[in-house]
Amino acid sequence: MMPILPGVYQATKKDGSIYYRTSFTYKNKHISLGSYLTPEESHAAYLEAVAITKDSSITLDSYIQQEHILSFDKWVVLINFRDNGLYFKNPIYLKDRYFLYYLSHTEVLKFDVDDLFYYSNHKIMKRGNHLFVADYGMQVSILSRYGIHSFSVAGRDYQFANGDSTDYRYGNIEIINRYMGVRRELINGLYQYITKIHIKGDFIVGRYPTEIEAAVAYNKAVNFLKEHGMKKNFVTNYIEELDEIAYAAMYNRVRISKNLRSFVAESNGLNNFVNF
Repeated sequence: MMPILPGVYQATKKDGSIYYRTSFTYKNKHISLGSYLTPEESHAAYLEAVAITKDSSITLDSYIQQEHILSFDKWVVLINFRDNGLYFKNPIYLKDRYFLYYLSHTEVLKFDVDDLFYYSNHKIMKRGNHLFVADYGMQVSILSRYGIHSFSVAGRDYQFANGDSTDYRYGNIEIINRYMGVRRELINGLYQYITKIHIKGDFIVGRYPTEIEAAVAYNKAVNFLKEHGMKKNFVTNYIEELDEIAYAAMYNRVRISKNLRSFVAESNGLNNFVNF
């Protein structure tokens, strides 16, 4: 198919309407620039892409100086390809040993180069303060790559070491609470780990000197509730540091609170526990 203008190709939708596809070739890479309603818009997109790739004085800051045909994402893709010689379909710009991922001109995330392959193939989306990708048909929080649960709260369960909440480089992520139901608390100058489980409200399972003991206690509380008729689908903790024998020994040793046991006994006595 011959272009009707440089980089412009006419196409037809299923309903018979005409639109115009734009593309060009740069560094032996054929790059799609999108679809447009008129050949003039389509050609303007082509000319804009050519200008970006030929003129190194055009930077990402140039985008906000006037209106453009191409999206900001496409600008990031083209400028990175021009400057660094690598093409990514997502809005990534390579730096020295890390890269920038642009959610917009003003929202920029930093990642280690180890994550480059993943994010070059998974587009980051944002809903409220939640950042996620689509992976195998599911919405997956980007925090999961650090072992941080989706319900975790910044400042309580994890923190950014340098105070920059856009810096997702591994050395900048400090995990405070790794396990389900476990929270670290500073009491009289010493850290303790409190375990809570949610039924109709939060019940304290106990306080423990280490987070692993607290995590095992949470699992024990889950099993206790299920053994006594609770139907809720709790997620339990996997403790990688413990082998089967060490886990069993700790499981038998940790204690769960009398209040939780009393609640179970009372609920079973009222014959309504299974409805929780």
